[in-house]
Amino acid sequence: MVVEMSVFNRDEFEKFRDFFYRKTGIWFDDKKFDFVERRIEERMSAVAYDSFRSYFAFLRMDFKGGEMEQLTNLLTVNETYFYREEYQFKCLVNSVLDEVARRKKPGEAIRIWSVPCSTGEEPYSIALYLLEHWPAINDRDVAIMASDIDTVVLSKAKRGIYGVRSLQNLPESVREHYFSARPGRDEWEISNDIKEAIEFSQVNLNDLQSHKQMRNFDVIFCRNVLIYFDEVSRRKVAEGLFDAMNPGGFILLGHSESMSRISPLFRVRKFPDAMIYQKPLTL
Repeated sequence: MVVEMSVFNRDEFEKFRDFFYRKTGIWFDDKKFDFVERRIEERMSAVAYDSFRSYFAFLRMDFKGGEMEQLTNLLTVNETYFYREEYQFKCLVNSVLDEVARRKKPGEAIRIWSVPCSTGEEPYSIALYLLEHWPAINDRDVAIMASDIDTVVLSKAKRGIYGVRSLQNLPESVREHYFSARPGRDEWEISNDIKEAIEFSQVNLNDLQSHKQMRNFDVIFCRNVLIYFDEVSRRKVAEGLFDAMNPGGFILLGHSESMSRISPLFRVRKFPDAMIYQKPLTL
């Protein structure tokens, strides 16, 4: 009979959990023990460590951050697709952008930030939805930034190549207009014009130094990530996002997230298509 040995025990798991939380703000509850163990075992094998204790020491002494980056890439879940939670894109083009545009001076760009952007479906969806459904796009400059902590998914986002699952909600007309089929593969590549419209960068939301250069946004999409933080980190991230926004700017969260339970800084705005949150025009 073969007995499988655990990579680490509960005490070691808790020490790692605390360390990872301090670095990223992401908290793994006890139910994630097996998930974390499998991912750490994978990295231990990749860098030739046969004990968690020696690997953990290596990780803590990794001042350049290369191994921490690799492990973070494995431990962050990235599942998304085009036009996910489409009602929020409808709200963007039907209500939000016109209100933002009225406050802009001639020639001043509207700035939109997608964070975390994962493999790029969200920021590309924003660009596509504006092109397809916001007539004012022909008269307005719009800058779209996209960020994630995971360098692997950022690389995939920049390539802009997607399979059937990612494209499942896209109208066929949009796919045919903005994508090209890859010969011999069940994949499509988004057009270079759309790729060039997005500026990608690595950002750790829990590290204010990491995104202090991200400022003056009119709209922020920060969907389905705050649920992975504990209460203290959620409040810290919310304050960082607040600082990154222009007065009167809007932030869109995932359908199961509520800014009202996180921070009193934002006010609720109810539009026909969605309820979202706004930074007050005056403080």
